[in-house]
Amino acid sequence: MKISDLSLTNLKQRLGTSGIYLHTGPFVTHLQSKIPSILNNFALLYANNTLLDNEEFADFHINLATPRGLRRWYRSQVMFHFDDQVPFKPLPYQQAFPMMEWGLNWCISNHAHQYLILHSAVVEKDGFAAILPAPPGSGKSTLCAGLVNRGWRLLSDELGLISLDQLELVPLARPVNLKNESIEVIKKFAPQAIFSDDFADTNKGTVALMQAPVTSVARSNELVKPACIVIPKYRPNAATHLEHESKGHMFMHVADSAFNYSLLGLTGFETLVKLIDRCDCYTFTYSKLQEAIETFDELATVNNTIC
Repeated sequence: MKISDLSLTNLKQRLGTSGIYLHTGPFVTHLQSKIPSILNNFALLYANNTLLDNEEFADFHINLATPRGLRRWYRSQVMFHFDDQVPFKPLPYQQAFPMMEWGLNWCISNHAHQYLILHSAVVEKDGFAAILPAPPGSGKSTLCAGLVNRGWRLLSDELGLISLDQLELVPLARPVNLKNESIEVIKKFAPQAIFSDDFADTNKGTVALMQAPVTSVARSNELVKPACIVIPKYRPNAATHLEHESKGHMFMHVADSAFNYSLLGLTGFETLVKLIDRCDCYTFTYSKLQEAIETFDELATVNNTIC
């Protein structure tokens, strides 16, 4: 059953009582909340995800609720509960849905150590998979959103999951988090894309989330081998430029981008060495999204021609 198979009334009842069991990539999340903005945006952005009935196990148990006392009514807030713990300070009530998304990212990056976890977008086309590790403000999510609206498969916008045994990329097709000017850029670039509400005055500015393409969600069980690693950088008015990067420099950059590289110890080091060894490495500067997509399309075409 998909989320879209439930009426909004039924979904509201389930979320507000026993909760729902949501399947995203390799994870099952038990989610509970009575907050209307979570209900509405969740129903919209996760419409194509699988809903599990009578699930006895979940990787993460999450509840978003208002605190007790005055904060329930005056300058109301929302709290993120994980396994009956509260790992974060509360946020303004209006930011409940992005808090759910950020909190789930935190759950995965802090607990799913069966993977090497990179702060990166991951996209794939015709078997050619690219990892895009980059810090906030680099244009990573904008580029990712552009690519997946032009025929690339979304594996992840934020968390690149790499299996430690087979060195495969594990799909985690969840909403793409866009900020500030990028929101309007992608809305104009892909008017068919489905977006959440805009959430203003977060610590990242204004944010909105874009629904993962239905085909990406449907292919969440299809793992793929990585082919290249590209460090993207958006620079206003810059020419589109793809340049080879040394494997030594890329190793250090990806290690810095990994959430659990140090925690995994020798296993993390060996996994990253194998990842860098099998991948072509690039830096990429762009200002025009269409030119950026054409560059990535050419990369995929050349790779498939060689193979």
